[in-house]
Amino acid sequence: MPNLEVNYMGIKLKNPVIAGSSGLTASIEKIRTLEEAGAGAVVLKSLFEEQINYEAGSLIMNHDYPEAEDYIRNYTKSNSVENYLSLIEEAKKVVSIPVIASINCITASDWVSFSRRIEEAGADALELNVYYLPTDKFMPPADFENIYYDLVSKVTGILKIPVAIKLGNHFTNLLGLVDRLYALGARGVVLFNRFYEPDIDIDRMKLTSADVFSNPSDLRHVLRWTALVSDKVSLVDISASTGVHSWEAVVKQLLAGAKTVQVCSLLYKSGLKEAGTLVQGLSEWMEKKGFDSVDAFRGKMSYRNIPDPSVYERSQFMKYFSGIH
Repeated sequence: MPNLEVNYMGIKLKNPVIAGSSGLTASIEKIRTLEEAGAGAVVLKSLFEEQINYEAGSLIMNHDYPEAEDYIRNYTKSNSVENYLSLIEEAKKVVSIPVIASINCITASDWVSFSRRIEEAGADALELNVYYLPTDKFMPPADFENIYYDLVSKVTGILKIPVAIKLGNHFTNLLGLVDRLYALGARGVVLFNRFYEPDIDIDRMKLTSADVFSNPSDLRHVLRWTALVSDKVSLVDISASTGVHSWEAVVKQLLAGAKTVQVCSLLYKSGLKEAGTLVQGLSEWMEKKGFDSVDAFRGKMSYRNIPDPSVYERSQFMKYFSGIH
């Protein structure tokens, strides 16, 4: 039987399938079920900066005494933080797979000190979900990226556990960004985040949310960048995310150079047991192909290892098909 073990940011996983951050990783019961199903690790549901601000605001609106505002905000923030730390501590007691914490933030203030408490609670690693929407047309692009650099440098400067950065796919120079993040201490990148996307209900003329789940076609964009980043910034570990709906998708991302693969939408649509289906499919494919370990084939289809690397660079239909006669 093939050995599915992988090393992600210095952490040993029994296999490369990770249950991504979501409501499915927000309770001990589901985390235990994911381990039993076969997941190699879990990323806990993110603690959102916006979530804490919203909770505090809701309580304040219903309070008659303005002077209580600071107390209520601090109380709500403290409780949200304490609940999250308790989840980490309890998860580490009941499962043997790595538990990766997640913070969704856009500042380098309170969250820096909070990250140390996550480490103390026993998290094996920290995934920073950083997203800043640049709505100021006068803001230089460099200032936008500096937000990421500032946060990463401060967090990695005080932690001993490895830190991964979950990124969106809209950057001027993604390779340069990842290279800089690695230099600042990040040991992994998650490609890519699936952000909230608005839609408009034309009958009610109201803003609504688009489908929050990924679909299999989303895999292709991630596949390209996995292949590029794994070669151009080879020291950083990649966790491929978005569009993973089958064991074949897992194999493809590993062939492109990913160390691990995160799955979320599939688990919502088909159940937590699908984590095991992905692992089984990967194992059977490896056995069929004669690979005794993941490292034996990981990256075989990355940017530099295919006959024509420019295939990963072609983004225009005409350029790609011009060679067909």
